[in-house]
Amino acid sequence: MTPTIGILGGGQLGLMLLQAAIDWNLRVHILDPDAEAPCRHLCTQFSQGSLTDYDTVYQFGQAVDVLTIEIERVNVEALEALEREGKRVFPQPSVIRIIQDKRLQKQFYRDHNLPTADFILTENRADVALVEIYQPDFFPAFHKLGRDGYDGRGVQRIASVEDVGKAFDAPGVLEKAVDFEKELAVIVARNERGDVQTFPTVEMVFHPELNLVEYLFAPAEISNEINQQAQDIARRTADAFGIVGLLAVELFLDKSGNVLINEVAPRPHNSGHQTIRANVTSQFEQHWRAILNYPLGDTSAYQPAAMVNLLGEDGHTGPAVYEGLEHLLAMPGVFPFFYGKAITKPFRKMGHVTVMDDSLDALREKVAEVKAGIRVVSKN
Repeated sequence: MTPTIGILGGGQLGLMLLQAAIDWNLRVHILDPDAEAPCRHLCTQFSQGSLTDYDTVYQFGQAVDVLTIEIERVNVEALEALEREGKRVFPQPSVIRIIQDKRLQKQFYRDHNLPTADFILTENRADVALVEIYQPDFFPAFHKLGRDGYDGRGVQRIASVEDVGKAFDAPGVLEKAVDFEKELAVIVARNERGDVQTFPTVEMVFHPELNLVEYLFAPAEISNEINQQAQDIARRTADAFGIVGLLAVELFLDKSGNVLINEVAPRPHNSGHQTIRANVTSQFEQHWRAILNYPLGDTSAYQPAAMVNLLGEDGHTGPAVYEGLEHLLAMPGVFPFFYGKAITKPFRKMGHVTVMDDSLDALREKVAEVKAGIRVVSKN
């Protein structure tokens, strides 16, 4: 009998999980606070409600066989109660609890001898000021809120001791800035049997102001030795957590050739969107394979690929219009994906474009053309 699966969250990740679920005729229930969430009309059953309210999450979980997430900001206490009662919850609540709090997350890496940038746990802005006094060479650094930071929010660059006033007056982690060469990511899948499979290492390019991925290249242009480091660290991290599901491991490659963990996400991730077209198994299908304890799929790529995020244009809020779509669809090896969000806002993630070609040089040219050729604006 096909199990009924519940997803906490009905945004773009849920939407792409649903697209993969349709191939296998999976019954999927969605819980999301937005009555017009992208998943609203495609899932088997939709419920509107808070993802952080204990009773709402608990009751939703009672009606499904397997419960999963597309966002970490969920009520972990409710998931723990469901798990104690025998409900299959993946990723496990214990994993989500650690990853929800960047303080716990960073300490986890240290405790498990996983390489990461040097850091200091802080309770408030005054603690950051003490670092200024006693360890002035710790700067430049990034001050990150322990909880509730997302897509670049909750992160403040402290370039020098003069910037300490920018620090958050709340529990956080002060992380020494890494002089990095590249930002990499590896998505790992792990099922209940402990089988592990990784996707090829990708190279991410972040928006200079927004601190979110602007575009990426797959595979990353790195040496075999660096690639092996990245792949090994990702596997070790997934095994350390014991996670069932997907784990996206974001990494720094520093100027000395060391690979360090930046952050992780226990779900499908922006760094794997290109796998829908470019790889034998997409990250979304792989998530289903992992949480349903099926054999993990082949992650090899058909050819080099890039992914460009489509963000709402600055100064545009209202019904979304995709300008330049015809030009985009005329380009060979270019595949747009829109997220079903009726309203665009400045820098809101509205979709992505996967680009495929035989070489990285050709990909770079296409990426530049895609970035220049399509805009998400609002109707006047």
